[in-house]
Amino acid sequence: MSKRSVRWAYVVLSFAIGASRAFGLSGAPAPVAQTIAAQHLPPNSLSFVIVDPDTGRPVLGQNIDTPRSPASTIKVVTTFASLDLLGPTYVWHTRAAFRGKLDNGVLDGDLILQGGGDPYMTIERWWSFARSLRDKGLRSIHGDIVIDNTAFSLPAEDPAAFDGRPNRSYNVLPDALMVNFQSIEFRVVPNTSTHRVDIIASPAPVNLVVENHIALAAGRCTAAASRVDFEVASERWDRIVFSGALSPSCAERSFARVLLRPTDYAFGTFVGLWRGLGGEFDGKLRVAPTPTDAQPLLTFDSLTLGEIVRLTNKFSSNLMARHLLLTMGEDRFGVPATLDKGAAAIAQWSQDRGLALQDINIDNGSGLSRTTHISVLQMAKVLSAAYHSRYAPEFLASLPLAGVDGTLRSRMKTSPAGSVRLKTGHLDGVTGVAGYVTTTSGKTFVLVSLVNDSRADYGAGEPIHAALVSWMQGNL
Repeated sequence: MSKRSVRWAYVVLSFAIGASRAFGLSGAPAPVAQTIAAQHLPPNSLSFVIVDPDTGRPVLGQNIDTPRSPASTIKVVTTFASLDLLGPTYVWHTRAAFRGKLDNGVLDGDLILQGGGDPYMTIERWWSFARSLRDKGLRSIHGDIVIDNTAFSLPAEDPAAFDGRPNRSYNVLPDALMVNFQSIEFRVVPNTSTHRVDIIASPAPVNLVVENHIALAAGRCTAAASRVDFEVASERWDRIVFSGALSPSCAERSFARVLLRPTDYAFGTFVGLWRGLGGEFDGKLRVAPTPTDAQPLLTFDSLTLGEIVRLTNKFSSNLMARHLLLTMGEDRFGVPATLDKGAAAIAQWSQDRGLALQDINIDNGSGLSRTTHISVLQMAKVLSAAYHSRYAPEFLASLPLAGVDGTLRSRMKTSPAGSVRLKTGHLDGVTGVAGYVTTTSGKTFVLVSLVNDSRADYGAGEPIHAALVSWMQGNL
């Protein structure tokens, strides 16, 4: 270690010892302090706490009461609260109804598709929904498709507001009838037999216009012969233009984008699936509440909340976490679901649980926020409560396993299998982990570690989180 690093380690360790005196803890252990110094992070940019969940007492910590931006680690609060309030068997319902005359499979009237907030209506499950309608005997719709998404009442929000990338999946906004995360995967493939470049969209909504101006270039895959440009060319995101040039020597390209509007996406994909299943439809889309005289036709259940929580945490889905927050608000305060109701439900739940989160701005519940702040000790208390809750098995199983799956698949691979279960979090200037570490003695501890500093963008926080885990496994 250089002299500068030794001096920096001394500063960090001195700060940690000072903090330990203030909080009655022993501060950052020397190996962790050395890692902090090596990453050139100022001591006030890091908070961590290790808590014994059996006693609720902190074992070690630094800046444990300092409010921090948690990024996606806040999902542990949202997901545990949803399990605790709703139970792991809770399901959402997507319904179909009709208005008019239905006779011998022919509907002379409108088909109403009513969203219930299902957070995981993938294209495969949307196909199953359409298939279930065909199984009911419906084959021809001589009217319109009416989409009712009034179960959610949300303010207008700009999906580009957070980082200027509105068509990225992490920025997709909630909707009561959200299908397939509003996402379309494109494969761009050179095709020598047709002397063109093919664009394959999956799914392919009937109302999405794809203009292909990519030229098939000759020769090697050079910079000029491997450029593919993508432009969203309409306000409703229903027209996209590809341009550029691609050589047959280049590998195919693949990427996903959020396109259309939620109701347009649900409509366009449903019509495509419906026709693919042999159904007939010749009407248009209307967006409106379900008429009072509509007759029920189908109720389609979501995955259970236990399964949804696992997907939310393993893969850090912002959209699914946002749907959970809205659902908690609707369940406690009635329809329609709103952000204020969701925040109030979390605040009331935390008060009932003795977790004192009433002053936390939960925002949208996903961590994709610059206003959400929480201390590591507050989050550790939530994790301690989850560890002893009636739904602890479901919650613990939802967290990524180090070196195995989810967002920890490629991290902390030297940890014993199954010993590290941590929710990760990343934003510009933020990195964190929150969850559980089991030591070689078989004892499990809560760990929350948050770094708020511009150096987090360059990976400065990851070695610190890993050093804390390593130290815990070797010394506790």
